[in-house]
Amino acid sequence: MSWSWEYAFAAEEAARTAPPAFLAEVERKAEELVRAAEALYVHGRSYEDVDPKGGDITVPGGMFRYQIVVRSECVYVVQMTHLSF
Repeated sequence: MSWSWEYAFAAEEAARTAPPAFLAEVERKAEELVRAAEALYVHGRSYEDVDPKGGDITVPGGMFRYQIVVRSECVYVVQMTHLSF
């Protein structure tokens, strides 16, 4: 299995109504997180420690919260906030 990312929880629902430009930025940053996690946790499936703390990333138009689950080799986007004025 190779590393990937996906929307989880309410972020999946929010992605259905978010503006395409905002989603493109979220997806670009999520792909960067996948590449970084893959490099840092080379033996992801055999990882035996606690998963790293997630975080928040600001992108043009809002922000999103993510969580890395090493043994699943996945970065989850768990919450998104789009600032529409």
